[in-house]
Amino acid sequence: MEARRRKRHRAEVRFRAYGLAAVGFALLVLVLLLGTIVRDGAGAFWQYEVVLDIDFAPEVLGLGQDPAEAELGRGDFSRLVKEAVRKEFPEVKGRRDRRALRKLVSPGAVFELRDRLLADPALLGQTVSLRLPLDDQAQLFFKGFISAAVPEDARKLSDTQLGWLETLQERGQIVSGFNTRFLTGGDSREPELAGIWGAAVGSLLTLAVTLVLSFPIGVAAAVYLEEFSSRTRFTDFIEVNINNLAAVPSIVFGLLGLAVFLNFFGMPRSAPLVGGLVLSLMTLPTVIIASRSALAAVPPSIREAALGVGASPLQVVVHHVLPLALPGILTGTIIGMARALGETAPLLMIGMVAFIVDIPDGVTSPSTVLPVQIYLWADSPERAFVEKTSGAILVLLGFLVLMNLAAVLLRNRFESRW
Repeated sequence: MEARRRKRHRAEVRFRAYGLAAVGFALLVLVLLLGTIVRDGAGAFWQYEVVLDIDFAPEVLGLGQDPAEAELGRGDFSRLVKEAVRKEFPEVKGRRDRRALRKLVSPGAVFELRDRLLADPALLGQTVSLRLPLDDQAQLFFKGFISAAVPEDARKLSDTQLGWLETLQERGQIVSGFNTRFLTGGDSREPELAGIWGAAVGSLLTLAVTLVLSFPIGVAAAVYLEEFSSRTRFTDFIEVNINNLAAVPSIVFGLLGLAVFLNFFGMPRSAPLVGGLVLSLMTLPTVIIASRSALAAVPPSIREAALGVGASPLQVVVHHVLPLALPGILTGTIIGMARALGETAPLLMIGMVAFIVDIPDGVTSPSTVLPVQIYLWADSPERAFVEKTSGAILVLLGFLVLMNLAAVLLRNRFESRW
């Protein structure tokens, strides 16, 4: 008996050790994954800019001496940047070298100068010191991804360009700071100008449509199946199909949306309205199953007591059962919304993979969503988009953590114990 007892004890110790090893391995993999994403994505929230003296002279812009405000936007703002960088390096004479010098400044600087002049026409005729974004290759150089020790033919920046950048840095004209463009701008072909705000707004609009459709329909279906329907072949058929739909791959819902919403009804492609319709179909089974579980968890004694004091079956559900089941319903709904937020495949099928620069202003405006934006940036060949991809993943993970935290808080806040 003592030998058998020691044998069982050793087996229990081994089982606990295996469990702890499995948990430790999972935590290690999670730390490695998150650490890699944070390491690669931290640079997306940081940017380098060059300080240049911009001369808003009418003759440089190619405008008359007293142009009207309506004509200011038609000025040659690219020439402003060229003249500003030439003043910093007057010894550069050749056309090829001047072009290489100009490439150190981002093409988006032209549009920033135009917007500044349109916002403040009093700048016309003045020379102002402004911070302009550097090109993506120059950004990579200052962030340590491009080294002068690498042979010149193995990098996009020449030795001459690296010398110009180091000269600007020695003069104190290279400054760094938080990259607000990444959080407030839309997508761009230029990595240093690309932002996630357009995709974030598209995700919020898509989730809003999904919530408006899936929550009331899902809760109503759960109430009917759990509280009012009788056990028939029809209700059994509905329950089986709801459980089956919860396991259907998400891309199948994308094919359904492509065939029905786009091809049959002719709804706008790459719009949050269509994306919300597709995701609501995918989320409905989750909401229904979670709501039914929450309703079934309410003790029958509460229903019997309400019926005993004269309440109708509808009053029992509305006034007693639903309020008590609401924490579970909300938790299941938020988890379903979190799953919809991270979906990519069904939205690719309905055209939300398009390159969208403008911020969407409605559910019918062309837009994309955060997971699709991550997919687009991950498929880009430029090295600078790697940190943009990881930075967008961090933002998406932040949204998911907040949604799951909200689900936990709602459950703890409204949960009733019997």
